[in-house]
Amino acid sequence: MDITLIPALAAFAFATSITPGPNTLMLMASGANFGLRRTLPHMLGVGIGFTVMLAGVGLGVTELLAAVPALGLALKLACAAFLLRLAWRVAHAGPADRAARARPMSFLEAAAFQWINPKGWAMALAAVGVYAPGEGAAAVLVTAAVFGAVNLPSVGAWAAAGRALDRWLAPPRRRRAFNRTMALLLLATLPPALLA
Repeated sequence: MDITLIPALAAFAFATSITPGPNTLMLMASGANFGLRRTLPHMLGVGIGFTVMLAGVGLGVTELLAAVPALGLALKLACAAFLLRLAWRVAHAGPADRAARARPMSFLEAAAFQWINPKGWAMALAAVGVYAPGEGAAAVLVTAAVFGAVNLPSVGAWAAAGRALDRWLAPPRRRRAFNRTMALLLLATLPPALLA
């Protein structure tokens, strides 16, 4: 990879990581309902999971999906099922006394979600296609590393924003409205995933 492309890649990584999508919405809801410390495994799962997924895409996973179309359909269905489950969990998260029984997404759940996240796939395909097209494993790994370095603080900002809302969300009615809104926004990410 031409080293002069790294600033442009970093800017692309920032723009795509900081904009709303399933990960950012879930992290904002988690930050609001569970705080930053309990949301940290979720944030790490997103950052590391996406980096690994991007490397996998660049190193040949897309060829596997092209060779086995049923696998692509299975990923879409898994994405839809997972987003429905997450939307339900977010919609039913409650104030701190109820949230004690609930739990934030784990590291492994968040990392696995990257493989069925439609926005994540679009980001990975674009990053590899623009910044490491046919350049080999080294360019793919540099692209993944730059994304990893930029993605984690970007998605962490959403968890911090959710945490900052905690005091405003103290009345149970507001928290329920916030959680239901986050759940509806997650559901709104489904049509692009299913139609892609």
